[in-house]
Amino acid sequence: MNRNQAAKQEGWVSVIVNLLLFILKYWAGVMSNSVAMIADAWHTLSDSITSIIVLISARISIKPADRNHPYGHGRAELIASLIIGVLLGVVSFEFLREAVHRFSIHESATFGKTAIIVTCISIVLKEGLAQYAMRYGKKYKLLSLEADGKHHRSDALSSVVVLAGILISAKFWWIDSLLGVLVAVIIGFAAFEVLQKSADKLLGNKSEEEVVVQVESVCKEMAESCGIDLQPHHFHEHVYGQHTEVTFHVFVPGNWEITKGHNLIEEIEVVLRQRYQIEATIHLEPKGDI
Repeated sequence: MNRNQAAKQEGWVSVIVNLLLFILKYWAGVMSNSVAMIADAWHTLSDSITSIIVLISARISIKPADRNHPYGHGRAELIASLIIGVLLGVVSFEFLREAVHRFSIHESATFGKTAIIVTCISIVLKEGLAQYAMRYGKKYKLLSLEADGKHHRSDALSSVVVLAGILISAKFWWIDSLLGVLVAVIIGFAAFEVLQKSADKLLGNKSEEEVVVQVESVCKEMAESCGIDLQPHHFHEHVYGQHTEVTFHVFVPGNWEITKGHNLIEEIEVVLRQRYQIEATIHLEPKGDI
């Protein structure tokens, strides 16, 4: 299975499970007159929407490079993660506002066995989806899947909060409003995490240790065959989904002919491309006598 297939599979599983859960949770929320359960239901529905975004981004990201997009369309996945983060933020704000309003008018909820059963089902299924999405996201280096997994996890946690509140709701009339606020905060925290990680990638952060190690290993291998020390340094990394561009500097003896240095770095570029799918641009620096 490749990255695109993994994203599609996770997306469709998420859409189907979340739609079924939304119907169950919304029905239970209406029956209980609970803002917390209805918020939890809409949070679940937003999972379906974000999963559809994942499916769309997976389709776009595999498009090859063209005249207007010479590095391909891999960053569609990062844009999808940003959209997911914004949607989570909107959901968080709306239910925070609703919970505060219900507290101000002293409106309470009436929970029954149905609410408990539905909430328990939700916790199990959502945590299962979270584990599934995050495992695939890390395995295939898909930020959108990791973001979707965090969304599932936040939904599972919000259901845990709702369940705890249901069990003590008979003693406190305001517990539903408090649960609504807590659910909104959980969703908001998930939104912040997703937005921060996606924004960091788009802005460009330092090269990952794994990439540096891969480059250093290839340079060491090539340097030993020539009896020199290339000392790769000054790394810059640009990630475009499945496509990674890396620029760095290496030292070569100052008395080398340009052609000899060029042939060496071209060989390094070929090995990095074939072995690690890294497109490298290498700058030569003379060292020693020129």
